[in-house]
Amino acid sequence: MPIYTSLHISFFPPLNSLSLFSSKKKSINNMDSPLRSTTPLFQILVTFFLLFFLGLNMFKEAESLGINYGQVANNLPPPEKVLQLLHALKITKARIYDTNPQVLTTFANTNIELIVTVENQMLATLCDQQQALQWVTSHIRPYFPATNITGIAVGNEIFTDENMSLMTYLVPAMVSIHTALVKTGLSQYIQVSSPNSLAVLANSYPPSAGSFRTDLNEIMQQFLQFLATTKSPFWINAYPYFAYKDNPNKISLDYVLFNSNEGMIDPYTKLHYDNMLYAQVDAAIFAIARMGFNGLEVKISETGWPSKGDTNEIGATLQNAAIYNRNILRRQLLNEGTPLRPNVRLDIYLFALFNEDMKPGPTSERNYGLFQPDGTMAYNVGLLSTTSSNTEPASASISLASSAPPMVKRVGYQSLVNWMMMFVYFWWLCKC
Repeated sequence: MPIYTSLHISFFPPLNSLSLFSSKKKSINNMDSPLRSTTPLFQILVTFFLLFFLGLNMFKEAESLGINYGQVANNLPPPEKVLQLLHALKITKARIYDTNPQVLTTFANTNIELIVTVENQMLATLCDQQQALQWVTSHIRPYFPATNITGIAVGNEIFTDENMSLMTYLVPAMVSIHTALVKTGLSQYIQVSSPNSLAVLANSYPPSAGSFRTDLNEIMQQFLQFLATTKSPFWINAYPYFAYKDNPNKISLDYVLFNSNEGMIDPYTKLHYDNMLYAQVDAAIFAIARMGFNGLEVKISETGWPSKGDTNEIGATLQNAAIYNRNILRRQLLNEGTPLRPNVRLDIYLFALFNEDMKPGPTSERNYGLFQPDGTMAYNVGLLSTTSSNTEPASASISLASSAPPMVKRVGYQSLVNWMMMFVYFWWLCKC
């Protein structure tokens, strides 16, 4: 496992709560209405074209693949160049592993949704509510809302950290930070969670057997209760690469790479899985349900594949990394959910944007990046036809944004104008 190892606000009530149709009966009975002199087909066409053309701009921004922007390196480009790269890639969601002021300032007034991180060593301090308030006041409040901070990751893989004492600090620190967000008026915009290693599961196969380790039951219950109370997601760092590396003779490479394969059928749910990542996510969903929290959303805070490894790191190749990440991108463009939750788009943050030369551990740890520190691609994950695999990102036209029509967010001034136009149209229709 790599060592490091959004709130929807509706400005419009439901249609049935508006008085849009309060004069409907009167309008129908009004024989002087100009609509009475037109054919029903004409009325239908007017409505259709109005809704169609409004719909073209009603949804400003599609969901996109997220990216982890790690900075454990001494040769990375400055945040300004990183921002240019993200814009070129059309990536609109990123996660950093601290609250670097330079990054937060650079990302201001952009369309980037940013998740920031409380470092593991800060958890004990932030259990104190006054300290947490001070942290939010100095690390979050000065940058928000110019910088669109949508989440705070409190630590990373705390339940499986070598420092076991961190577990006792996790939930109290999360509570203190959330309380500080409430006091500063930010809780409705910023979610608080903590990414977990897949090692929190005692069982993950088949997915329906998913369950948490029994030694984590008490603290996990508190953790899940916090997420349920604050309506925050369960974040999981899921790496099929490790399962394949540890057991390449029994696990199909095509299955972990999202290539065409027979897959597996869960014997209890009869659901078919054609890739390991979705199976891992559904195992986490089942584990959460077994604890009594079936409604929690599960998101992938990290997944990726190393392009290089030591001799004993089977599968860590440039080709496999390109295939895995390209197939992840393809699935994200389809707005896919898992077999257990097919209608809920699975949010994924890819690990990572850059290779990081100062990360400790085996060679693979320093080779998860889509890009080299000099800005050249480590491999091609899906360039448009106008570019080649050797194209530098500054001139590349790479899109990691979804082109699928569903699962989109209504944002911005244009959306407000569109809704107002629709309101006026229906008012006119009913008035007549």
